[in-house]
Amino acid sequence: MLIDIKEANKKAFDAIQAAQPIIKGIGTCLDTVPGMKQNLILHAGPPITWERMSGPLRGAVMGALIYEGFAKTPEEAEKVAASDKIEYSPWHEHDGVGPMAGVASASMPVWIVENKTNKKCTYCTLNEGLGKVLRFGAYSEEVITRLKWMEKTLGPVIKAAIPFMPEINLKNMVAQVLQMGDEAHNRNKAGTSLLIRELAPAVIKTDFSAEDKIKVLEFVNSNDHFFLNLSMPAAKAILQSAEWIEGSTLVTTMCRNGTDFGIRVAGLKEQWFTGPAQIVKGLLFPGFEETDCNPDIGDSAITETCGFGGFAMAAAPAIVKFVGGVAGDAINYTKKMYEITEGESQSFQIPILDFRGSPQGIDILKVCEKQILPQINTGIAHKKSGIGQVGAGLVNPPMKCFEDALQAYVDKYCD
Repeated sequence: MLIDIKEANKKAFDAIQAAQPIIKGIGTCLDTVPGMKQNLILHAGPPITWERMSGPLRGAVMGALIYEGFAKTPEEAEKVAASDKIEYSPWHEHDGVGPMAGVASASMPVWIVENKTNKKCTYCTLNEGLGKVLRFGAYSEEVITRLKWMEKTLGPVIKAAIPFMPEINLKNMVAQVLQMGDEAHNRNKAGTSLLIRELAPAVIKTDFSAEDKIKVLEFVNSNDHFFLNLSMPAAKAILQSAEWIEGSTLVTTMCRNGTDFGIRVAGLKEQWFTGPAQIVKGLLFPGFEETDCNPDIGDSAITETCGFGGFAMAAAPAIVKFVGGVAGDAINYTKKMYEITEGESQSFQIPILDFRGSPQGIDILKVCEKQILPQINTGIAHKKSGIGQVGAGLVNPPMKCFEDALQAYVDKYCD
């Protein structure tokens, strides 16, 4: 099969540039996410079975089962999770993404993000905050109580507020936060601040009680990472524009489930290429050591895949206080990523690099040829279920993913 790789990658890259993700609404996971079922648990990363799940992913699944009423205790939840009553599937196979463990169940509220260019939607749960939260594998009573409040109050209030808000183009908002010192993955202070400026007047206009409205606004305001669960589905929507363009070698998915790291490639429809998830190197909370850390986990590497997050660290030098290193490292990480990408984003510009567009469009050919791996910054979960976050840092995918993808590409297109 004769394929013009250059032309195929240009087509994919142009589609990425043209995407325009907007906030469409809030829905319930069961009623909104394609293919969702009452007994289905969505998770981050490539496909995995219960037997191979890491501690934080198991903990998040157990918490979701308690939340949904499938079990009353962690012990009972563990038995149900291992039974044939529960099914598992990656968020990425249901047009969505989930941070860290990424677990979503039927009753959870989800953001709906629509790409105005092709009218396709992507989805993500609402952000719980940091510390002992479901996405880091915690499942204590406080975690379940918070999730119930998010289902009964937070989601409905924001859903009612959205019609009072102006249309929010998330691509434009991510572009703006890069000018304000965020990289829209592990630093979201500016993104959350911009969101709450639009959200607060709209929330006030809803018919909910003053108490509910105050609690919602206080929750969002106190959670600097609230914007993460919008930057992620925005990135997913942008990259879906390049799926599945024949002959393209650009990466459309990078994700991890705490056991495996997985990628998908534009020209290799729906195929997963996996390798072992790596240990994150970074800053740990007091009292924890590297031996406490679970390997890399979460769908949030979709931000790097899209050209921000770790790829735009030069725009957010303060991120090194959270993930480790010095300000100069942030700039160098971004500069290095230009060597493995198709081009520069027209939207995501980096002030300290004279407003150069961020590196965008990871190319498996360049990764394998130059032996340079994508740079990711991320949170760190404890390897045991039920404990939660223990730090944050930097990590790379295993080269195996890209080498296997390149071999599959050769087998398909070069016979």
